[in-house]
Amino acid sequence: MLLLIQYTLMFASVLSLVALGGCYSEHSGVINLGLEGIMVMGALGGAMAMQFLGKAPVIVTIFVVMLAAVIVGMIYSCLLGFASIQFNADQTLVGTAMNMLATAAATIIARSFNTMKDPNNVSNTLQYIKQKRAFLVYFGRFEFNWFMVVAVIMLVVGYIVLYKTRFGLRLMACGENPQAADAVSINVYKMRWAGVLISGFLGGLGGIVYITAGVSEWKFEVGVAGFGFLALAVMIFGNLDSKVYNMMPYIISLIVLAFTSKNSAAPKAEGIPYDKSTR
Repeated sequence: MLLLIQYTLMFASVLSLVALGGCYSEHSGVINLGLEGIMVMGALGGAMAMQFLGKAPVIVTIFVVMLAAVIVGMIYSCLLGFASIQFNADQTLVGTAMNMLATAAATIIARSFNTMKDPNNVSNTLQYIKQKRAFLVYFGRFEFNWFMVVAVIMLVVGYIVLYKTRFGLRLMACGENPQAADAVSINVYKMRWAGVLISGFLGGLGGIVYITAGVSEWKFEVGVAGFGFLALAVMIFGNLDSKVYNMMPYIISLIVLAFTSKNSAAPKAEGIPYDKSTR
């Protein structure tokens, strides 16, 4: 039972962080389908940082790993920003390309890093056995991870920022009606860039949380694509050979969408590149 709660909380933290990142981008009017690619790159940044930390103090390890993950996530999200905001490229195609590129790039980088340390090591797996302990606190048999606290804080901050601040209202205005927002002197391009960068921040953070949930090494060729609900199901049910268990995450997703999709309304200008001349 404790193991069920532990992994439920960890993967709920991953999902909440990444979904919140997508919220920022969507509210600004940019569809960020590259979130999974951003997660891969954020995970790579955090895992690489752990390779250089050694026996650093706990607070330093937590800060540096999170910083590396969010910086790499934000840098990678710039691909979406430049392509979709600056050059009016199709946001769906850009996001899909980012997901494919991230896994390939992370695999090559991880393998190159291992080869530099040991020419005979051509693995694309990065280990962080000792460094991972900095994120864990044990209450009896329960493994508490500080990322759970981070996720809750980000959710609270996200709610306040999006719905209680001028920035959040301006961000949503750019997603709903960018022409009207521009008419009242809101810089639509800057606001959309802000939404994309924040989604990169949270997506990168979600990536490092994902690869440290339950394991002490990660093979980057598998990426994280589609492993959200599925990874949670696999962790709960262990190695049971049952196709039903593997189908459950998708069945649950379809049921939830069937009952909630009618009440889901995306911003009117989502996915449409902003052209100032159309005011």
